[in-house]
Amino acid sequence: MSKGNSTPVTDELYAYMLAHNPPLDTVQRELVDITYRQLPEHAGMQSAEEQGPLLAFLVRLTGARHIVEIGTFTGFSALSMAQALPADGRLITCDVSEEWTAYARDAWAKAGVADRVELRVGPALDTLRAMPAEPHIDVAYLDADKVNYVPYWEELVPRMRQGGVIATDNVFFHGGVTDPDATGAAAAVKEFNDRVTADARMESIMIPVADGVTLSRKR
Repeated sequence: MSKGNSTPVTDELYAYMLAHNPPLDTVQRELVDITYRQLPEHAGMQSAEEQGPLLAFLVRLTGARHIVEIGTFTGFSALSMAQALPADGRLITCDVSEEWTAYARDAWAKAGVADRVELRVGPALDTLRAMPAEPHIDVAYLDADKVNYVPYWEELVPRMRQGGVIATDNVFFHGGVTDPDATGAAAAVKEFNDRVTADARMESIMIPVADGVTLSRKR
């Protein structure tokens, strides 16, 4: 096995990378800062700063008009994707917390994209199962409770259009996926990663962005 280039991502290199990516706009930056200030114990759940431009890039690359997100939190990822949608695009995002998503609603309104985003508060599996069964989703972002990653995947994949993309966050689970004795959420992510790799319906690539991201394209 060859690791190839193993350049360590130092604080300086991370800052350099951010400086050479599309910058966060005023609303995005404010939302990131508010999340860390108001919810410091949970702020690690927010998608990393570099993931916002990445998700927006995927939306534009695929020409997406219909996006589904599993896991809203305070809305940074949904905001990034909604801003990349055309005016007639639609993003459905799922969460169980009215408290956390209140920050999201405020940010979407400030950014002028509230009309493109539909927040559905409740169990995401119920929301997915209530959607049309035929392929219609262009982009999906999976970043919710890890123990349900496999059930979410099995509901999403049949509903993805050909060429549609699923981006899944936290596939490294802080390194826990390499533990042969992993339990709980780490074991669930390990199971999910194996399921994705073996799924012939999708072509998938795992990349070392933030806590690991898998990009999967519907064949």
